[in-house]
Amino acid sequence: MLYNALLLVHVLSIIVWIGGMVFAHFFLRPAAMSLEPAQRVHLMHGVLQRFFGAVSVAVVVVLGSGLWMIGRVAKQTVQAGGSFAMPLDWTIMATLGLVMMALFGHIRFALFKRLQRAVAVSDWAAGGKALGSIRTLVGVNLALGVLIVAVTLLI
Repeated sequence: MLYNALLLVHVLSIIVWIGGMVFAHFFLRPAAMSLEPAQRVHLMHGVLQRFFGAVSVAVVVVLGSGLWMIGRVAKQTVQAGGSFAMPLDWTIMATLGLVMMALFGHIRFALFKRLQRAVAVSDWAAGGKALGSIRTLVGVNLALGVLIVAVTLLI
């Protein structure tokens, strides 16, 4: 029961993260392009601040639940007299998930800080540049997230 509950919160957290990236990248950003730079940067800053808070929680949940589930399966296998070797799809999922988390850390704690500083001093050009860098890495993270889902379901 606990395993299933952790799997549920694990998957729901991933849905929030990947779904939010899809929304921001393909729907919000293109619609915001019709706004004046000051309005666009303010809007994206507000949205990203809320989204990155949710993703921060999702990262903790995904990491904690993922490690617990792997550990539980490994423990049960060893206790049953077997030898645990992590399946290939789990290895790919865990490795790429850690890469995604590291990229998110850079986005949240370096690039978003640049955006915050730009908004604080009304430097819309710097804000636009920070948003461009964020958009690029969000695109990379989105591609990695989709790859993880594909590998997990297809292997």
